[in-house]
Amino acid sequence: MKIFVAGATGVVGSRMIPALVQAGHEVVGTTRRAERAAAVEEQKAAAVVLDVLDADATRAAVAEAAPDVVIHQLTDLADRDFAANSRLRIDGTRNLVDAAKAAGVQRMIAQSIAWLYEPGTEPAVETDPLDPAPQPYEGIAALEAAVAEMPRGIVLRYGALYGPGTWYEPGGFFAEQVREGEQKLEPVWTSFIHVDDAAAAAVAALDWPAGTVNVVDDEPALAQDWLPVYAAALGAPAPRQAGRHAAGKGRPVSNAKARDLGWKPSVPSWREGFAALG
Repeated sequence: MKIFVAGATGVVGSRMIPALVQAGHEVVGTTRRAERAAAVEEQKAAAVVLDVLDADATRAAVAEAAPDVVIHQLTDLADRDFAANSRLRIDGTRNLVDAAKAAGVQRMIAQSIAWLYEPGTEPAVETDPLDPAPQPYEGIAALEAAVAEMPRGIVLRYGALYGPGTWYEPGGFFAEQVREGEQKLEPVWTSFIHVDDAAAAAVAALDWPAGTVNVVDDEPALAQDWLPVYAAALGAPAPRQAGRHAAGKGRPVSNAKARDLGWKPSVPSWREGFAALG
């Protein structure tokens, strides 16, 4: 197949391309920065310099590529600009979907997030409602609704990404916060996924039916369980306890549907993943 990867130099996209090429697919990968085009080409994919916020350019790029599948792995979080990231999810996804439909593309696979479910203690499944209160909701709701317009739109709700190139790598933003003692042992749920497993799920999704799929590891955990393990792996001071009356937040997330589709994480738990940091 010919596959158009929007966000080819991102933390997930850059891991997908070698797997797609090795599987025999022809890949076209986009990057916003001309200086990164060579990195795409080194992975034996064709590079396109593209800002998906430009609707005309996006339509032209997808039409020229004439792909069988569009994979949307775009984010804009390098500078922790959440407003820019939301705009990319809303306007960028809209442009990408419109371009795909105009080019006659049937399938799109898109990156979403798994930590927007309404709070609770039972593992969330894909049919459970999302919480409209958190800041990312507007962008996520727009992204998922746009992708659902595709004849075969697949939304991957990733857990918290960790591994090389993420905020959780030893030199990443979250790691620095932990070293500085800015993270506390609060009753907050997190469902993690290693970046390699996130990329593998996107490749596997080429054969999945339309719909939404949680892509998380096997062990959702509260901060009081995972944060001390993570801090120890970094050699950082033990995190402080939160106040006695700290409110619980978030919800564990189930990966049962992804497993039923044949995917499973190669790193089943953050415990193993964090151990590799040391």
